[in-house]
Amino acid sequence: MKQMAEDVRAVCTAAPVVPVIVIRNIAHARPLAEALVAGGLPSLEVTLRTDCALDAIAEMAQVPGAQVGAGTLRTPQDVSAAKAAGATFGVSPGATENLLQAVEKEALPFLPGVATAGEAMQLADRGYETLKFFPAEAIGGAKALGSLASPLPDIAFCPTGGISPQNASDYLSLANVICVGGSWVASQSLMDAGNWDKIEALAHAAAGLAR
Repeated sequence: MKQMAEDVRAVCTAAPVVPVIVIRNIAHARPLAEALVAGGLPSLEVTLRTDCALDAIAEMAQVPGAQVGAGTLRTPQDVSAAKAAGATFGVSPGATENLLQAVEKEALPFLPGVATAGEAMQLADRGYETLKFFPAEAIGGAKALGSLASPLPDIAFCPTGGISPQNASDYLSLANVICVGGSWVASQSLMDAGNWDKIEALAHAAAGLAR
């Protein structure tokens, strides 16, 4: 468990932003990963929301410098399939006992989602030191997350959900935020246009955000 916690922290400290990616066209996977890594964002979360998501993880995992994780893990089957595809970490919107047992059995570094102090405390008791705060903007935003810093000083967060270039710094300035998750660096419109240079530029700007 200690090694899993250290590995998750390494994923989250690699850059201020972890791109949250939805791949609908497998042809986008490799050039997208190359653009994001070149822009300074090596930790990539590919959500399991499309039919080609697992294939995309396999493609992106071959890009030098990329750390590719699977997002929207919900079941033990998701965990085993993601690891088989080459995911080196997992992310979930929440945590269930079945899901926690699966990631621990597979030794898959895991960023579980929480929305309350109680959920965070339960996971911290189990050894999870870095958590996803989701859906961040909908449950109070940076103000709510910042209020958890004093009572839960040993827990670091990656807020996701409604994060944008306009509010990312509000979160990154918090003492208990280690990085943010955001989809703006890899929008569907830019991928459809094959505008990898623009995506790389957005990644470079995101990588330069202060924390």
